[in-house]
Amino acid sequence: MPIRELPDHLVNQIAAGEVVERPASVVKELVENSLDAGAQSVQVDVQAGGAKLIRIRDDGAGIPKSELTLAMSRHATSKITSLEDLEAVASLGFRGEALPSIGSVARMTLTSRTAEADSAWQVEADNGSLSEPRPAAHPQGTTVEVHDLFYNTPARRKFLRTERTEFGHIEKWLRRLALSRPDVALQLTHNRRAVFDLPAARTAEARRRRIAKLCGDAFADQSIYVERDVDDIAISGYIGLPTFNRSQPDLQYWFVNGRAVTDKTLAHAARHAYRDVLFHGRYPAYVLYLSMDPAGVDANAHPAKHEVRFRDGRRIHGIVSQTLEHALRDTRPGGEAPAPVPVGKSRVFDQASMPLPTSTPTAYPVREAMAAYDRFAGAAAARLEPAAGDEPDDVPPLGFALAQLAGVYILAENRDGLVLVDMHAAHERITYEKLKTGYADRAVVRQPLLVPQSVSVSEPEANLVEASSSTLADIGLVVDRSGPTTLVIREIPSLLKNADAEAMLRDVLSDLAEAGQSNRVEDACDEFLATLACHTSVRANRLLTQGEMNALLREMEATERADQCNHGRPTWTAITMAELDRLFLRGR
Repeated sequence: MPIRELPDHLVNQIAAGEVVERPASVVKELVENSLDAGAQSVQVDVQAGGAKLIRIRDDGAGIPKSELTLAMSRHATSKITSLEDLEAVASLGFRGEALPSIGSVARMTLTSRTAEADSAWQVEADNGSLSEPRPAAHPQGTTVEVHDLFYNTPARRKFLRTERTEFGHIEKWLRRLALSRPDVALQLTHNRRAVFDLPAARTAEARRRRIAKLCGDAFADQSIYVERDVDDIAISGYIGLPTFNRSQPDLQYWFVNGRAVTDKTLAHAARHAYRDVLFHGRYPAYVLYLSMDPAGVDANAHPAKHEVRFRDGRRIHGIVSQTLEHALRDTRPGGEAPAPVPVGKSRVFDQASMPLPTSTPTAYPVREAMAAYDRFAGAAAARLEPAAGDEPDDVPPLGFALAQLAGVYILAENRDGLVLVDMHAAHERITYEKLKTGYADRAVVRQPLLVPQSVSVSEPEANLVEASSSTLADIGLVVDRSGPTTLVIREIPSLLKNADAEAMLRDVLSDLAEAGQSNRVEDACDEFLATLACHTSVRANRLLTQGEMNALLREMEATERADQCNHGRPTWTAITMAELDRLFLRGR
């Protein structure tokens, strides 16, 4: 066929293939427009999973009559005027394709009123044809109604799933939006049935209540709030405790400058922060917000803007990982943060010079522990019922040991009731943290391979090794390129001399390609130290004296991440007096 210019309605329908994938895509584009217009309240009404009707109402700034027709034109937008604006775009939508694309594959009505206008104005679009604006009754803001999606493109309509499935996509996206913009009230109805009605949340407690509604009470109760500002980058949000983990990454939300995104760099940074407090195969839960200069992030990296690209991904990775890791250090009894640990070089240690830890901790003076316990026990014995102010002020979070149960658990009493401690899991964490701290500042100790190992890789991987040779050397790997697709491993960290060098290198290359850096070697070293800590900690059926038990409790209170062992198991739990009273029906 000869070259010819396509008609406008066909151009719009082709563009709709990128913008309008399914009803959820329509909801996303229209609600983002509402937020960009400054809306403080958005109402979404859906019928038949969005195939029959999608109605979006907002109280935003509205569109003047003179701009209604222009708003329905391709690439017409009020959000950017130049390439410089595009490079630092701060709005959710900016390409000006949503309204004309939706109008080309559905029957659409756009009604809007500005604060200065005496009345609202309305236009209709049908198969690319646009009506003249006419007066309408409407408060300040905008309403968009989309009827019969894909009615004129049956080939696309037949690819829609069931009503339940399509609405599930809409609800899932709106829940993400409700997390990203807690300051905006949001309502959703389906087939005239209310699904959720979320008021604006402008206080910390209101935001936590919204988190509980959207992510569940369990996550809200078992999460900690993090907040940190570093230069021009701010990170905040809620991260689940290590003991609250998932079998899949289905409760992981990232929002960059208010936009819900999935990003490999951010996901890798969060996974690294949780690396030695979770079981293998388990995933953390979090709702996190990253705010930064829009010029440092490319929001147009994905057609639907689901993904972003960072100008300095390595720096972002480091800030996120350090922030979450520091917050997780404080998951210990009492929760008082220890002195910040400076982030230095990777920890690669010499196994030969590593001393074994002692079998029981001795840092806390046993005599002082027993003296404090005597005061606590004397105050407790002097009364039959708890009374405020009767107990000494120096009762530690885990209290004082009473006895050992089955040679496995320590029973202790604190201000609130009974504390049970898994002594092996607790001592394992204490020993592991001491090993990491003791060897954190040592220089990398490498061991040359007796016979250098040749590894066949792809050409891009070989290029990556050449570009990252100094990074590999810092973590203890000396690798040369001997051909277009051949690498030679010459040295590895001495602590990992028995590891599979080829598998380790391939894992490191995978991380470098995905996130720009790798912690595989450091993680392998930590895994070795964790194994050493496990084998040298107190074992079950070992009888401890009361002084040893109290010393162990004090060490737990001073040790980072002491709420869980190296494998992610909880190290202690508590039962309050109120819970014990309910258990024995006291007071009835």
